[in-house]
Amino acid sequence: MTIKPVLYGGMAARKLEAGHLLEISPGGAPELRAWWRLADVVRAAHAAPFAGSEAEAVEALDDLLRDAVRRRMVADVPLGAFLSGGVDSSTVTALMQAQSDRPVKTFTIGFRQSGYDEARHARAVAAHLGTEHHELILTPEEAREVIPKLPQIYDEPFADASQIPTWLVSRMTREQVTVALSGDGGDELFAGYNRYIEAAGRLRRIWALPGPVRRVLAGGLGAVPARLWPHLMPSLPQAGEKARKFAAAIGAGPQDFYRHVVSAWAAPEDVVPGARETWGSAWDEAGALCPDPVERMQYLDAMTYLADDILTKVDRASMAVSLEARVPLMDHRVAEFAWSLPMGMKLAGGQGKHLLRQVLYKYVPRGMIERPKQGFAVPIGDWLRAPLRDWAGDLLSGAALRRHDLVSPRAVETLWSEHRSGKKDHSARLWAVINLQAFLERSPFE
Repeated sequence: MTIKPVLYGGMAARKLEAGHLLEISPGGAPELRAWWRLADVVRAAHAAPFAGSEAEAVEALDDLLRDAVRRRMVADVPLGAFLSGGVDSSTVTALMQAQSDRPVKTFTIGFRQSGYDEARHARAVAAHLGTEHHELILTPEEAREVIPKLPQIYDEPFADASQIPTWLVSRMTREQVTVALSGDGGDELFAGYNRYIEAAGRLRRIWALPGPVRRVLAGGLGAVPARLWPHLMPSLPQAGEKARKFAAAIGAGPQDFYRHVVSAWAAPEDVVPGARETWGSAWDEAGALCPDPVERMQYLDAMTYLADDILTKVDRASMAVSLEARVPLMDHRVAEFAWSLPMGMKLAGGQGKHLLRQVLYKYVPRGMIERPKQGFAVPIGDWLRAPLRDWAGDLLSGAALRRHDLVSPRAVETLWSEHRSGKKDHSARLWAVINLQAFLERSPFE
C-alpha cells in the first residue's frame, strides 16, 4: 500500500512509511528504503509455519515475551506500566512483576459511566500481582480540559476518542515514572478483535445463507433505535454504532464486512466532495499474501489501524508529557512468531488471543480475565450531547465548515441533528469531523 500525499495550503506532505528510512546525501537524491516489512514476515511464516504442539507454543511464547519485556525494563529512570486489566496489558505487567525485585508501578484510568469502566478489573489484577497501583477516574470536566490541546498534541487530524484518556493516563503516569510499558499490538498479532471472531464464527455461517435472508436479518438489526442499544447491551460501549456496522455487513462478504467495521463513513464522498476511495485495491493486495479472510484483516489492521491509530495515539500522548512508552508485544521476534502460528492457536472457543491467554493464565487466574472484550472506549456520544455540545456545535456549524471548505455542511448538519436528538449514534463520524475542524482552526498551514 502506498502513502498518498496530504495537501496543506497547497503544499504536499507525505508520511514516512512504517519500517522505512529516508537517506539524504549531500548532492544526491533522497532514497527511501525499507528495513523491515510485515509482508516478508507473512511470507516466511507461511513457508515455515510453527509445527509444535500448543504446550510447546505456550512455552516458546512465554520465553519470547519474558525476554521482550526484560529488554524494555532496562532503564536508568523510574519505570512502570499501563494496566487496563485486559489480556495484553495484564500479560506485560505480569511478566514485568515476575522479573522485578520490587512492586511495579501500574497506572489505569476509569469512568463513572457504566459500560466503559475497566478500572475495577485493573485493580483486581494489580492486587493479585502485588503491584503499586494508581488509578484516575475520568470526569467530563477533565475531558473538556484536554480537548482543546488535542490538535497540538497530535499535530495532525486524529479522531480516536480514546486519545483523551490516553493523554490523561500518560500525564498521571509521568508524575511518578519516566518510562511506561504498554500492551499494544496483541489484538493485531494474536487475533483479538471481535471482527476476527465474528468472521471466523457466526458470520461465516451467515454468509452461507441466501441473500434475501441476510437482508432481512440486517434490516431487523438496523430497525432498532440507537437509544435502545445501551439498555439492550449495557456492557458494550457504543453498542448501537457496532450493531449498525454489523447490520450493514451481514448482507455482504468478508471484504465489505471488514470495510464497514473499520470505516466511519459508508460513502466518504458524501462528506468530503471529490473524495476517492482505494479500499478495494488494499484488500486485493492483502489477499495476495493472505488468502484466509481473517489473516487478511489482521494484516490490514497491522498496516493501517495499528500503525496510524493505536501506536500513534500512545506515542503522541505519552511524548506530549515527556513519558517514554515502550511496547514489548511489538518486538519483531514476537511478531514473527505470532504470524507463524496456526489460526487455531489464535482463535479458539469463540475467543481471540488464545495462545496469549494461556501464557497469561500462568500468572493470573483465568477468572480475572475471562470477560467480553471491551476496548479503551470513552462515552464520547453522551458527552457530545451534553457537556461538549456547545464546543462541538461551534466546530460543526455551517460557517465553520464553509470556512475550510473540505467537508459538506449538509451531510454534517443531518448527522449532528440526529445525534443531538438521540435518534442515532453518530459519535464516530462526528468526532472525525470535529477533530479535522479543530486541527484546521489552529493549523499553521491555514
